Amino acid sequence: MRAGLIALAAATALVLALVGGGIWYARRPAPSPPPTPRVPQAKPQVRIASSEITATGTVKLKSGADVRVGAQISGIVEKLNVNVGSPVRAGEVIAVLDTRAIRATIAEAEATLTKDQAVLVKDARNEARLKRLLVTHDVSQQQADDARADLTAQSATVTFDESSLIAAKLNLSYATIRAPVSGVVASVSTQQGETVAAAFTTPTFVTIIQPRALEMIAMVDEADIGPVRVGQPVTFTTETYPDRRFSGHVTRIAPTATIISGVVNYEVAASIDGNVGALRPEMTATATIRTAGDRESPFSAADRQSSAESLAGAARRERGSARRPASLGAKSGSAAGISRGPSRTTFATEEPNS
Repeated sequence: MRAGLIALAAATALVLALVGGGIWYARRPAPSPPPTPRVPQAKPQVRIASSEITATGTVKLKSGADVRVGAQISGIVEKLNVNVGSPVRAGEVIAVLDTRAIRATIAEAEATLTKDQAVLVKDARNEARLKRLLVTHDVSQQQADDARADLTAQSATVTFDESSLIAAKLNLSYATIRAPVSGVVASVSTQQGETVAAAFTTPTFVTIIQPRALEMIAMVDEADIGPVRVGQPVTFTTETYPDRRFSGHVTRIAPTATIISGVVNYEVAASIDGNVGALRPEMTATATIRTAGDRESPFSAADRQSSAESLAGAARRERGSARRPASLGAKSGSAAGISRGPSRTTFATEEPNS
Protein backbone atom coordinates (compact mmCIF):
# COMPACT_ATOMS: atom_id res chain seq x y z
CA MET A 1 0.00 0.00 0.00
CA ARG A 2 2.77 2.40 0.96
CA ALA A 3 4.86 1.43 -2.08
CA GLY A 4 1.90 2.20 -4.38
CA LEU A 5 1.49 5.71 -2.95
CA ILE A 6 5.20 6.46 -3.53
CA ALA A 7 5.01 5.31 -7.16
CA LEU A 8 1.90 7.44 -7.75
CA ALA A 9 3.59 10.50 -6.28
CA ALA A 10 6.67 10.01 -8.48
CA ALA A 11 4.57 9.62 -11.61
CA THR A 12 2.61 12.78 -10.76
CA ALA A 13 5.84 14.76 -10.28
CA LEU A 14 7.20 13.54 -13.62
CA VAL A 15 4.02 14.53 -15.44
CA LEU A 16 4.05 17.98 -13.87
CA ALA A 17 7.74 18.46 -14.82
CA LEU A 18 7.08 17.49 -18.41
CA VAL A 19 4.06 19.79 -18.63
CA GLY A 20 6.02 22.71 -17.11
CA GLY A 21 8.98 22.15 -19.45
CA GLY A 22 6.68 22.08 -22.46
CA ILE A 23 5.04 25.36 -21.42
CA TRP A 24 8.46 27.04 -20.90
CA TYR A 25 9.77 25.80 -24.26
CA ALA A 26 6.65 27.05 -26.03
CA ARG A 27 6.90 30.51 -24.41
CA ARG A 28 10.71 31.00 -24.53
CA PRO A 29 11.91 34.11 -26.46
CA ALA A 30 13.22 33.53 -29.95
CA PRO A 31 17.07 33.48 -30.12
CA SER A 32 18.63 36.71 -31.47
CA PRO A 33 20.78 36.42 -34.63
CA PRO A 34 24.56 36.51 -34.20
CA PRO A 35 25.99 40.06 -34.30
CA THR A 36 27.35 41.18 -37.64
CA PRO A 37 31.07 41.92 -37.37
CA ARG A 38 31.76 45.62 -37.69
CA VAL A 39 34.08 46.48 -40.54
CA PRO A 40 35.81 49.84 -40.19
CA GLN A 41 35.01 52.26 -43.00
CA ALA A 42 37.19 55.10 -44.24
CA LYS A 43 35.77 57.93 -46.26
CA PRO A 44 38.07 58.97 -49.11
CA GLN A 45 39.63 62.39 -48.89
CA VAL A 46 39.95 64.53 -52.01
CA ARG A 47 43.58 65.58 -52.39
CA ILE A 48 45.84 66.92 -55.14
CA ALA A 49 47.44 63.67 -56.25
CA SER A 50 50.57 62.83 -58.21
CA SER A 51 51.97 59.36 -58.86
CA GLU A 52 55.53 58.88 -57.71
CA ILE A 53 58.06 56.06 -57.91
CA THR A 54 60.98 55.84 -55.50
CA ALA A 55 64.23 54.12 -56.46
CA THR A 56 67.86 54.06 -55.45
CA GLY A 57 70.50 55.26 -57.86
CA THR A 58 74.02 56.54 -58.38
CA VAL A 59 75.50 59.77 -59.71
CA LYS A 60 77.50 58.88 -62.83
CA LEU A 61 79.61 60.61 -65.44
CA LYS A 62 77.88 61.04 -68.76
CA SER A 63 79.10 59.02 -71.69
CA GLY A 64 82.15 60.78 -73.12
CA ALA A 65 82.74 62.83 -69.98
CA ASP A 66 86.03 61.04 -69.27
CA VAL A 67 88.76 61.50 -71.89
CA ARG A 68 91.96 59.46 -72.02
CA VAL A 69 94.83 61.57 -73.33
CA GLY A 70 97.72 59.71 -74.94
CA ALA A 71 100.74 60.13 -77.20
CA GLN A 72 100.78 59.52 -80.95
CA ILE A 73 104.57 59.17 -81.13
CA SER A 74 107.22 57.36 -79.13
CA GLY A 75 109.74 59.12 -76.96
CA ILE A 76 110.92 60.03 -73.49
CA VAL A 77 108.63 62.15 -71.30
CA GLU A 78 110.69 65.30 -70.84
CA LYS A 79 108.13 67.23 -68.80
CA LEU A 80 104.85 66.37 -67.10
CA ASN A 81 102.87 69.38 -65.93
CA VAL A 82 99.88 67.84 -64.11
CA ASN A 83 99.07 65.61 -61.16
CA VAL A 84 95.91 63.85 -60.02
CA GLY A 85 93.30 66.47 -59.17
CA SER A 86 94.90 69.23 -61.25
CA PRO A 87 92.36 71.41 -63.10
CA VAL A 88 93.15 71.84 -66.80
CA ARG A 89 91.73 73.93 -69.60
CA ALA A 90 91.29 72.88 -73.21
CA GLY A 91 94.58 73.47 -75.08
CA GLU A 92 96.73 73.55 -71.95
CA VAL A 93 100.05 71.69 -72.21
CA ILE A 94 99.96 68.45 -70.22
CA ALA A 95 103.30 66.91 -71.18
CA VAL A 96 106.25 67.38 -73.52
CA LEU A 97 108.29 64.58 -75.12
CA ASP A 98 111.97 64.72 -75.99
CA THR A 99 112.11 66.33 -79.45
CA ARG A 100 115.80 65.96 -80.36
CA ALA A 101 115.28 62.97 -82.65
CA ILE A 102 112.29 64.62 -84.29
CA ARG A 103 114.20 67.86 -84.92
CA ALA A 104 117.03 65.86 -86.50
CA THR A 105 114.51 64.19 -88.77
CA ILE A 106 113.13 67.58 -89.76
CA ALA A 107 116.61 68.87 -90.57
CA GLU A 108 117.31 65.81 -92.67
CA ALA A 109 114.02 66.19 -94.53
CA GLU A 110 114.72 69.87 -95.21
CA ALA A 111 118.18 69.07 -96.59
CA THR A 112 116.84 66.33 -98.83
CA LEU A 113 114.13 68.63 -100.12
CA THR A 114 116.64 71.37 -100.87
CA LYS A 115 118.88 68.96 -102.80
CA ASP A 116 116.03 67.48 -104.81
CA GLN A 117 114.65 70.92 -105.60
CA ALA A 118 118.04 71.85 -107.09
CA VAL A 119 118.01 68.73 -109.22
CA LEU A 120 114.47 69.57 -110.29
CA VAL A 121 115.58 73.02 -111.47
CA LYS A 122 118.45 71.43 -113.44
CA ASP A 123 116.14 68.85 -115.03
CA ALA A 124 113.64 71.55 -115.96
CA ARG A 125 116.35 73.57 -117.75
CA ASN A 126 117.68 70.48 -119.52
CA GLU A 127 114.22 69.50 -120.69
CA ALA A 128 113.57 73.01 -122.04
CA ARG A 129 116.95 73.07 -123.88
CA LEU A 130 116.40 69.68 -125.50
CA LYS A 131 112.94 70.75 -126.58
CA ARG A 132 114.45 73.68 -128.49
CA LEU A 133 117.14 71.49 -130.06
CA LEU A 134 114.53 69.00 -131.14
CA VAL A 135 112.93 71.67 -133.29
CA THR A 136 116.22 72.14 -135.21
CA HIS A 137 116.77 68.38 -135.30
CA ASP A 138 119.99 68.72 -133.30
CA VAL A 139 118.86 66.03 -130.85
CA SER A 140 116.82 62.91 -131.26
CA GLN A 141 113.26 62.45 -130.11
CA GLN A 142 114.47 59.82 -127.62
CA GLN A 143 116.73 62.33 -125.89
CA ALA A 144 113.89 64.81 -125.56
CA ASP A 145 111.55 62.15 -124.17
CA ASP A 146 114.17 61.03 -121.63
CA ALA A 147 114.62 64.60 -120.42
CA ARG A 148 110.86 65.02 -119.99
CA ALA A 149 110.67 61.73 -118.02
CA ASP A 150 113.56 62.79 -115.76
CA LEU A 151 111.78 66.08 -115.06
CA THR A 152 108.53 64.29 -114.14
CA ALA A 153 110.31 61.82 -111.85
CA GLN A 154 112.25 64.56 -110.12
CA SER A 155 109.06 66.57 -109.61
CA ALA A 156 107.53 63.54 -107.89
CA THR A 157 110.64 63.20 -105.71
CA VAL A 158 110.32 66.81 -104.59
CA THR A 159 106.64 66.25 -103.75
CA PHE A 160 107.61 63.23 -101.67
CA ASP A 161 110.28 65.25 -99.86
CA GLU A 162 107.76 67.97 -99.07
CA SER A 163 105.34 65.38 -97.63
CA SER A 164 108.14 63.88 -95.49
CA LEU A 165 108.96 67.31 -94.12
CA ILE A 166 105.31 67.98 -93.31
CA ALA A 167 105.08 64.61 -91.48
CA ALA A 168 108.25 65.37 -89.49
CA LYS A 169 106.90 68.75 -88.43
CA LEU A 170 103.58 67.14 -87.52
CA ASN A 171 105.42 64.67 -85.27
CA LEU A 172 107.11 67.64 -83.64
CA SER A 173 103.68 69.07 -82.82
CA TYR A 174 102.66 65.68 -81.40
CA ALA A 175 105.56 65.91 -78.95
CA THR A 176 103.60 68.60 -77.11
CA ILE A 177 100.55 66.94 -75.58
CA ARG A 178 97.63 69.26 -74.84
CA ALA A 179 94.35 68.80 -73.03
CA PRO A 180 91.54 68.26 -75.55
CA VAL A 181 88.85 69.34 -73.05
CA SER A 182 88.59 71.31 -69.85
CA GLY A 183 88.22 69.32 -66.66
CA VAL A 184 90.08 67.70 -63.79
CA VAL A 185 92.86 65.12 -64.03
CA ALA A 186 91.47 61.88 -62.61
CA SER A 187 94.52 59.66 -63.13
CA VAL A 188 98.13 59.85 -64.35
CA SER A 189 99.49 56.73 -66.05
CA THR A 190 102.94 57.91 -67.22
CA GLN A 191 105.56 59.72 -65.20
CA GLN A 192 108.29 62.15 -66.16
CA GLY A 193 111.41 60.40 -67.49
CA GLU A 194 109.58 57.30 -68.71
CA THR A 195 109.72 56.14 -72.31
CA VAL A 196 106.45 55.70 -74.16
CA ALA A 197 106.12 53.44 -77.19
CA ALA A 198 103.31 54.20 -79.59
CA ALA A 199 104.18 51.53 -82.15
CA PHE A 200 101.13 49.34 -81.52
CA THR A 201 98.85 51.11 -79.04
CA THR A 202 98.40 54.71 -77.99
CA PRO A 203 99.90 55.09 -74.49
CA THR A 204 97.66 56.94 -72.04
CA PHE A 205 99.22 59.80 -70.16
CA VAL A 206 96.31 61.09 -68.12
CA THR A 207 92.56 60.70 -67.84
CA ILE A 208 90.56 63.92 -67.71
CA ILE A 209 87.01 64.01 -66.44
CA GLN A 210 84.49 66.80 -66.87
CA PRO A 211 83.04 67.01 -63.34
CA ARG A 212 79.95 68.93 -64.42
CA ALA A 213 78.99 66.36 -67.04
CA LEU A 214 77.00 64.27 -64.55
CA GLU A 215 73.73 62.38 -64.60
CA MET A 216 71.82 60.26 -62.11
CA ILE A 217 71.17 56.59 -62.90
CA ALA A 218 68.22 55.11 -60.96
CA MET A 219 67.51 51.39 -60.76
CA VAL A 220 63.72 51.07 -61.13
CA ASP A 221 62.00 47.81 -60.22
CA GLU A 222 60.17 45.97 -63.00
CA ALA A 223 56.90 46.45 -61.09
CA ASP A 224 57.27 50.25 -61.34
CA ILE A 225 58.89 50.74 -64.75
CA GLY A 226 55.61 50.72 -66.71
CA PRO A 227 54.53 54.36 -66.28
CA VAL A 228 58.05 55.84 -66.50
CA ARG A 229 58.51 58.04 -69.58
CA VAL A 230 61.28 60.25 -70.97
CA GLY A 231 60.80 63.87 -69.86
CA GLN A 232 59.16 63.12 -66.50
CA PRO A 233 60.47 65.21 -63.58
CA VAL A 234 62.90 63.62 -61.14
CA THR A 235 64.12 64.74 -57.74
CA PHE A 236 66.79 63.06 -55.65
CA THR A 237 68.95 63.40 -52.59
CA THR A 238 72.34 61.89 -51.83
CA GLU A 239 73.77 60.36 -48.70
CA THR A 240 76.34 63.14 -48.68
CA TYR A 241 73.68 65.85 -48.83
CA PRO A 242 70.51 64.30 -47.37
CA ASP A 243 68.86 67.70 -46.84
CA ARG A 244 69.58 69.05 -50.31
CA ARG A 245 67.21 68.16 -53.13
CA PHE A 246 68.47 68.01 -56.71
CA SER A 247 66.12 68.03 -59.67
CA GLY A 248 66.15 66.93 -63.31
CA HIS A 249 64.21 65.00 -65.94
CA VAL A 250 64.26 61.47 -67.31
CA THR A 251 66.52 61.41 -70.38
CA ARG A 252 66.56 57.73 -71.30
CA ILE A 253 65.27 54.33 -70.19
CA ALA A 254 67.37 51.22 -70.71
CA PRO A 255 65.69 48.76 -73.12
CA THR A 256 67.20 45.76 -71.35
CA ALA A 257 67.03 44.79 -67.70
CA THR A 258 69.78 44.56 -65.13
CA ILE A 259 69.31 41.41 -63.05
CA ILE A 260 71.09 41.23 -59.70
CA SER A 261 70.41 38.31 -57.32
CA GLY A 262 67.20 37.53 -59.19
CA VAL A 263 65.85 41.09 -58.88
CA VAL A 264 64.93 42.66 -62.23
CA ASN A 265 65.64 46.39 -62.52
CA TYR A 266 65.82 48.87 -65.39
CA GLU A 267 68.29 51.73 -65.58
CA VAL A 268 66.62 55.14 -65.83
CA ALA A 269 68.93 58.07 -66.55
CA ALA A 270 68.03 61.57 -65.40
CA SER A 271 69.65 64.91 -66.13
CA ILE A 272 70.72 67.17 -63.29
CA ASP A 273 69.51 70.76 -63.48
CA GLY A 274 71.30 73.73 -61.98
CA ASN A 275 74.67 73.74 -60.24
CA VAL A 276 76.18 70.26 -59.86
CA GLY A 277 79.44 71.44 -58.33
CA ALA A 278 78.66 69.73 -55.02
CA LEU A 279 78.08 66.33 -56.60
CA ARG A 280 80.76 63.74 -57.29
CA PRO A 281 80.67 60.58 -59.42
CA GLU A 282 79.50 57.37 -57.68
CA MET A 283 77.52 59.18 -54.95
CA THR A 284 74.53 57.11 -53.79
CA ALA A 285 71.17 58.75 -54.50
CA THR A 286 67.54 58.22 -53.54
CA ALA A 287 65.38 59.29 -56.46
CA THR A 288 61.69 60.05 -56.85
CA ILE A 289 60.23 59.92 -60.36
CA ARG A 290 56.95 61.72 -60.86
CA THR A 291 55.02 59.59 -63.34
CA ALA A 292 51.76 61.64 -63.42
CA GLY A 293 50.88 65.30 -63.00
CA ASP A 294 48.79 66.93 -60.28
CA ARG A 295 45.07 66.20 -60.33
CA GLU A 296 42.20 65.88 -57.86
CA SER A 297 41.82 62.29 -56.72
CA PRO A 298 39.88 60.60 -53.88
CA PHE A 299 42.35 59.00 -51.49
CA SER A 300 41.86 56.37 -48.84
CA ALA A 301 44.21 55.97 -45.93
CA ALA A 302 44.77 52.29 -46.72
CA ASP A 303 48.30 51.07 -46.63
CA ARG A 304 49.94 50.79 -50.04
CA GLN A 305 50.80 47.12 -49.60
CA SER A 306 47.18 46.11 -48.95
CA SER A 307 45.35 48.88 -50.78
CA ALA A 308 44.04 46.72 -53.61
CA GLU A 309 42.65 44.10 -51.23
CA SER A 310 41.32 46.70 -48.79
CA LEU A 311 39.47 48.72 -51.41
CA ALA A 312 37.98 45.68 -53.18
CA GLY A 313 34.87 45.76 -50.90
CA ALA A 314 34.23 49.52 -51.05
CA ALA A 315 30.53 50.43 -51.51
CA ARG A 316 28.26 53.42 -51.58
CA ARG A 317 26.46 54.48 -48.44
CA GLU A 318 23.50 55.73 -50.40
CA ARG A 319 20.32 53.73 -49.95
CA GLY A 320 19.88 50.80 -52.28
CA SER A 321 23.36 50.97 -53.81
CA ALA A 322 25.30 47.76 -54.42
CA ARG A 323 28.92 47.07 -53.53
CA ARG A 324 31.33 47.93 -56.30
CA PRO A 325 35.02 47.04 -56.65
CA ALA A 326 37.60 49.80 -56.70
CA SER A 327 40.81 50.24 -58.69
CA LEU A 328 43.89 52.01 -57.41
CA GLY A 329 45.07 55.20 -59.05
CA ALA A 330 47.75 57.56 -57.82
CA LYS A 331 49.84 56.64 -54.81
CA SER A 332 51.26 59.18 -52.40
CA GLY A 333 53.11 58.09 -49.29
CA SER A 334 50.90 55.60 -47.43
CA ALA A 335 47.70 56.68 -49.20
CA ALA A 336 46.27 55.10 -52.34
CA GLY A 337 44.09 56.90 -54.85
CA ILE A 338 40.84 55.45 -56.25
CA SER A 339 40.78 55.73 -60.02
CA ARG A 340 37.65 53.65 -60.66
CA GLY A 341 34.79 52.47 -58.49
CA PRO A 342 33.60 54.36 -55.39
CA SER A 343 32.90 58.06 -55.77
CA ARG A 344 33.92 60.79 -53.36
CA THR A 345 30.83 60.01 -51.26
CA THR A 346 31.82 56.37 -51.05
CA PHE A 347 33.26 54.87 -47.89
CA ALA A 348 36.27 52.78 -48.86
CA THR A 349 36.64 49.59 -46.85
CA GLU A 350 39.87 49.23 -44.92
CA GLU A 351 41.38 46.25 -43.23
CA PRO A 352 40.24 45.99 -39.56
CA ASN A 353 42.81 47.06 -37.07
CA SER A 354 44.37 44.13 -35.24
